[in-house]
Amino acid sequence: MRVGILTGGGDCPGLNAVIRAVAKSLIHQLGAEVLGVEQGFLGLIERRVRPLDLRAVAGIVAAGGTILGTHNRADPFVYFGAGGRDVSDAVLAYVRELGLDALVVIGGDGSMDIAHRISLKGVPVVGCPKTIDNDLAHTDRCFGFDTAVAIVTDALDRLQTTGQSHGRVMILETMGRYAGWIALEAGLASGADIILIPEIPYRLDEVLRICREREGRQRFTVIAVAEGAKPQGGTLTVHERIEASPDPIRLGGVGNVLREQLQPQLGCEVRTTILGHVQRGGSPTPFDRVLATRYGHAAAQLIAQRRFNRMVVLRGTALDSVPLADVAGRNRGVPADDPLLQAARDTGVSLGI
Repeated sequence: MRVGILTGGGDCPGLNAVIRAVAKSLIHQLGAEVLGVEQGFLGLIERRVRPLDLRAVAGIVAAGGTILGTHNRADPFVYFGAGGRDVSDAVLAYVRELGLDALVVIGGDGSMDIAHRISLKGVPVVGCPKTIDNDLAHTDRCFGFDTAVAIVTDALDRLQTTGQSHGRVMILETMGRYAGWIALEAGLASGADIILIPEIPYRLDEVLRICREREGRQRFTVIAVAEGAKPQGGTLTVHERIEASPDPIRLGGVGNVLREQLQPQLGCEVRTTILGHVQRGGSPTPFDRVLATRYGHAAAQLIAQRRFNRMVVLRGTALDSVPLADVAGRNRGVPADDPLLQAARDTGVSLGI
């Protein structure tokens, strides 16, 4: 058996642990030959693969990023390098030329959408859910999310000490796109006073009320705001647009907008920190290493069972799988009845409403 592995979309802690688990499981269990596709789907377009033997995947479980490289704009169905033309037939021909019996795609909703469309052309595909945003449909946890939450929590802890020392409002803007999971979990973990997420548009007057109340009592306020958060009746804060990308909108800057709105109406200083790509870099947490290893092993099991065109998912503590069609291009935000939201409210955290 010959199997290809690629990592699509943005980099994420735990990618190498998945690559290692898939390759080692397939080699040990099936005696398979494993090929790594370089730079995601771009490697299939530009015909670039390399062998992944036991030596190639040794010692990478703790490494951040991806040894294969990735690319978040290489959609074979709308390829930017060919003026937006569909080059998927050429990709299919290359897959057949390589003699691949299966392709493992490790990525987020965009990668799963491409994987699903490729599977419809006859390529046997197995998906692994990857995103620090934790926003893929049908899975409770994506690897990389725990690491991002740990990094953001540490930053919020540090901002609290300087905010407390100077009597400031400290705003931290997190990643997450249109989902508030990172801001919510890190905000709860660090004891943030206000948590603003995309799923609950906030009222500026309520945020001001909390800041003024704390200004007269604790003297400082810590705000965790997701990049996709927006005020009631307002719009998303867009940092830039990249039209050649499958997801052209790049969010960012809501923390600065909020600071500009709060500062004229408060007596204390208001400061904003935007962590940006710090959240997705570096070594994965032990939790993410284990979860990524479980996902990689489960993907190999699906291949061994010849159960293709499915993505591995986590439900509670058990692994399962769902059809790629059910997750392609779909997001999972924080539901209105999520227990974490109730825990936040009951412990006095303001959600800006």
